[in-house]
This record gives sequence, structure tokens and C-alpha cells, in this order.
Amino acid sequence: MPINPKVKLVPNALDIKSIEQAPTRKGYGEGLLAAGEANEKIVALCADLTESTQMHLFAKKFPQRFIEMGVAEQNMATVAAGLANYGKIPFMSSYAMFSPGRNWEQIRTTICYNDVPVKIAGSHAGVSVGPDGATHQAIEDIALMRPIPNMAVINPCDAHEAKKATMAAVSVNGPVYLRFAREKTPVFTTPDTPFEVGRAETFFDSGGKLDVSIIACGPLVHNAILAAAELEKEGIRVRVINNHTIKPMDEKTIIQAARDAGAVVTVEEHQVAGGMGSAVAEVLAKNYPVPMEFVGVQNRFGESGEPNELIEHFGMGVLHIKEAVKKVLKRK
Repeated sequence: MPINPKVKLVPNALDIKSIEQAPTRKGYGEGLLAAGEANEKIVALCADLTESTQMHLFAKKFPQRFIEMGVAEQNMATVAAGLANYGKIPFMSSYAMFSPGRNWEQIRTTICYNDVPVKIAGSHAGVSVGPDGATHQAIEDIALMRPIPNMAVINPCDAHEAKKATMAAVSVNGPVYLRFAREKTPVFTTPDTPFEVGRAETFFDSGGKLDVSIIACGPLVHNAILAAAELEKEGIRVRVINNHTIKPMDEKTIIQAARDAGAVVTVEEHQVAGGMGSAVAEVLAKNYPVPMEFVGVQNRFGESGEPNELIEHFGMGVLHIKEAVKKVLKRK
């Protein structure tokens, strides 16, 4: 079985009909509650979206450590920065379109410039928000957060990893941006699957002489695995890497993947400009250039529709990943 046994994925990881489905934001809510139980310095702030962002679990257990800010994302960032400056570890939550979308300058100046440990949870990211449409579909948020000094950027692949990422963010000595989705997606990792900030994990590897490495983040990691399994049946040898930490990136694993395969495809539910794929391209341009293709949103705004329909409409489905692989292989 080409699925890496060391990462301990669920036995039915390739069975889309039977696999459990849950939104990554659910893992965030559970992770925040667990982190709050373990560390009394953790406080939580929300911009009038407590249940949508799953912060209600923390708010119910620790009402004295929770602040409902109302629809005031810019104020939320500055209050969080102040709390962090006085020894707290604040988590602040909203839709990603509003935080960091609306309060970017406050995040940059009051949080990152002061290098205080505020953890920013951007929920409902990507086109899979669905019927809410372009105004609520944050597909530029990684590009907003990635260039800011001191900021770490994490995009977990499923609900289990989202919980681990939330808990791990507490130990990061500085600001962290955590990116979550609204829609239910496959839960294909387990509580025992390894997770470490800054370390990418190989989830699928055909072994032997590879043809291509697929580097993915977020829930689309599952689509990448499904595509790899189909490609392997066609005689194409593939490695799939879960590159959950976009910054600081695991450059060693990324460079090795390029060396071993000689071609790379990146997959993300984000604009291809400025996202995870761009970060991978920067690493490889400097260290080991290879032909690349980028699966993601191609310089377009989002649209209203059902989540899975939108993933297909914007070219991020299993078939599209396979097409990108075959296209890059022609350039080797």
C-alpha cells in the first residue's frame, strides 16, 4: 500500500463513500477548548461569529476568559495584541474574509510588529464556503499573512489535524495564522497521525523512481491522495506531501521531493498567486528548480454554489490534479 504507514491514516482513506466527514473548524473548537483547559493564560475573542467559528465550546467552559467583540475585527486585533503584551495567549476568531481580510493593518502593526503571541483563526476560508459567494470566500488570505514578518501560517488538512494545530500554536512564540474551512471534508488522519509545526509529512509514496511529487495543504490533501492512487494505477509513480505549515516551511522535505521526482504539482484552495504554491516555488527556484504546475484558483473571484461543485468548477478536483500531473510530466 503506497499510503505511508508511519503517518497512520484511517484504513478507508481512499473510500470517499464511507470516510467520516467533519469541518476543520470543528477541530479548531475542540483544540481551543483542550488548550484552554491546559493553560489558564489562554483567552478567546470573537467577532460575533462564536458558534460559526466553533469558539462557543471555549466560551461556555470559560466565560470569564472569553470576550465577544461584536462586528469589530480591527478592534479585536488591537485588544488581542494588548492582552498578549500583558502575558495572555489570545485566540481571535472570525471568517477569514474579515480576519485577516478586514483587519490586516492592525494584525501587521499591533500584533506582528510587536511580535506578540496572538493566534488568528480564519474560518470559512476557500471557495467551499459555498452559497455565500465571492464576498465571503477568502482565497487571498494566505497571501496576506505569509509576507508579514514574525507570522507563522498553518493550513490543516482535516479536523484531527486542525485540533492538533490549534493546540500546537500555543507553543509557538509569536503570531500564528490558522486557516479553517466551513464545509465538512474527509477525516482521513487519526489522533495518532504525527503533527509538528514546520514539518511536512509524506502521506503517499509509490516508492522507487518517482515521476512527480504533489505538495498540498488543507482539505485538498485528500483530493491529492485520491489522484495519486488513480495515477499509480496508470503507471505514474507519485509522492503526496501534506505541507500544512506554509510558514515556516519544511524546506528540506520540499527540496528532497523535487530531487526525487524531478517535477512538482502544488494543490491548494487559494489563489495560485501568493499562496502555498508560490512559497514552494520560491524555495525550489533558489535550491532545486524543476517543472511545476499549480492547482488552485486561477486569478478569479469566487462564485455562489454548492461546495463540491465549486471545487470542481474552479479546477481543484481529483481529475484536475491528474491533468496537472500529466501536463508537468510533459515538461520533464
